[in-house]
Amino acid sequence: MPRKRPGQIRADAPGSHLATGAKPVIDGLSSRALSEISHLEQTRNYLHPGDVSTAVGLWKNYVHQPERDLWHDDEFGNAHWYCCGNPLESRALLDTVLQALSPRSARELRKVVSRSDAVWNQPSPPHDADGR
Repeated sequence: MPRKRPGQIRADAPGSHLATGAKPVIDGLSSRALSEISHLEQTRNYLHPGDVSTAVGLWKNYVHQPERDLWHDDEFGNAHWYCCGNPLESRALLDTVLQALSPRSARELRKVVSRSDAVWNQPSPPHDADGR
């Protein structure tokens, strides 16, 4: 049995959402890329099982929030992030994972992440109804 790191919940622990040997689920990735991500999550000390798919989900959900919520988070922070994950840190983690993957798998993950990045990089709509 692998050694438990401090603060780590065992995947097979009662009430855990991860099953032993659970594979990440990220829409748009081949089984080869998912397998490589799973291997990274098991062998890198900065990753835990499920971290990459969680990071993809956090980033995707964050960029689809209304602009006023994003502004509020930027100005005042978001206490919810302490318990449920910071989407900005998740995006940074995805950059690190992209560098650790093989070129083929990185290309697949980059394509998935770039969809959310495209939403994030869209210009803001005008603030008044006249478009001024």
